[in-house]
Amino acid sequence: MDEHNDISDGAEPQAAQPSRLGLGGWLVQGLRAGLFMKPRMPAVQPAPWQLLGATALAAAIMLGLERLEVVGPAGFDLVAWLAPWWTLAAVALLVWWALPGSAPAWLTLWAGAGLPAGVASAGLAVASAHGALPAAFSASPWLAWGVYWALWAWLLGPGVLLARRLGATPARTAVVALALAGIYGLTAWQFEARPWYALESPDDRPRLVLSQETFEAQQALLQDRLAALAPQRAGVADVYGLVYAPYADEDVFLRESSMVAGVLGERFDAAGRTVQLVNHASTTQTHAFATPLNLERAIDALAQRMDREADVLVVYLTSHGASNFRLAARHWPLEVQWLTPQRLRQALDRAGIRHRVIAVSACYSGGWLEPLADAHTLVMTAADATHTSYGCGRLSELTFFGRALFDEQLRKTHSFEQAFAAAVPVIRQREMDAGKDDGFSNPQISVGEGIRPVLKALEERLGR
Repeated sequence: MDEHNDISDGAEPQAAQPSRLGLGGWLVQGLRAGLFMKPRMPAVQPAPWQLLGATALAAAIMLGLERLEVVGPAGFDLVAWLAPWWTLAAVALLVWWALPGSAPAWLTLWAGAGLPAGVASAGLAVASAHGALPAAFSASPWLAWGVYWALWAWLLGPGVLLARRLGATPARTAVVALALAGIYGLTAWQFEARPWYALESPDDRPRLVLSQETFEAQQALLQDRLAALAPQRAGVADVYGLVYAPYADEDVFLRESSMVAGVLGERFDAAGRTVQLVNHASTTQTHAFATPLNLERAIDALAQRMDREADVLVVYLTSHGASNFRLAARHWPLEVQWLTPQRLRQALDRAGIRHRVIAVSACYSGGWLEPLADAHTLVMTAADATHTSYGCGRLSELTFFGRALFDEQLRKTHSFEQAFAAAVPVIRQREMDAGKDDGFSNPQISVGEGIRPVLKALEERLGR
């Protein structure tokens, strides 16, 4: 009588199984499973220390790889690292139900089986952080999404196969597959914080503390800023401004929002009429949070102050952009929704603001053009709908778009159309000089015929 388990799926002769495995042996067989090869294991279940050892070693390997995702000095966030570990308890309960007699073996093998997909995913993240990711990923959203879902299949597939090979019924194997997808999908969605974060200097980067005092100060701050907006002047077509920078992790967006607010005040007579919403740990006491709800409240307050039929509202958005045309938002541990062009359009329409100038500095921002354009709106974007824009990295002073359009050209002219036309070739040359290899960002503009005479009159007044 054979004393060993046969975990193969076929009836072909099997190689002799080892009588027992050490920790290294369990990891090797787990790696085989992760590469969709049949693991070889004895009937004897792993010892508890082997299960813990395999799990700890796999976690240490992934933690080391994740450190490489941060360029330069990094700090370690213990809470962010521990938060997703609830998945281990959930998976353990799941497997004990599906494989009552083989759960320890599945869990020990799983520690190694998840490494190949995890290493591949971390490798792509490291390449992206160091600017070494192939340009095809930025040029083709379909390729990027294809790789993303392939990595998910690679991560979960070995676990499902292990459950089947260790004796789970087809029905329980199906439940394991669905449950694993749900557990890890929920983790990826709800636990975005990374264990390593960049340090700007040997001192820790300022970080947001969500205390009661912070919440109360923020509520009062937004109300004070909105209440202080200067009223519209009779007989004058005033310019009002709204600058929105929701991505806290990179200082370029804070700098750009301040620059744009300054240009609106200096060049467009909008001092006292501009709201600046910013997510950054250093501005908690000076600027209201950049959240979609605060954006809507700011638009409503601006509408109450301005002449909605005669004045002009300039909206400037600066952040990372996604290929699904959402504006990225991050201010951990505060949860902030990503802004969509549809939500911005609805807020502006609901407020009844007629004349709008909207600029979006983000990758793929050309996707905002059609949802926002109308006869009384001028829309400018840093890229078309299929290309990335440049200048939004940690070392950037300003984005290429914001620098060329606002910091340079709009200091020379009061015409948004003229400034845009002059900025485009400057942006193209700077992208070529920087080695942008996924194609020209191709900034876009849409000018409604109804807003042209309003902006022309504004140019003449400001140019006197």
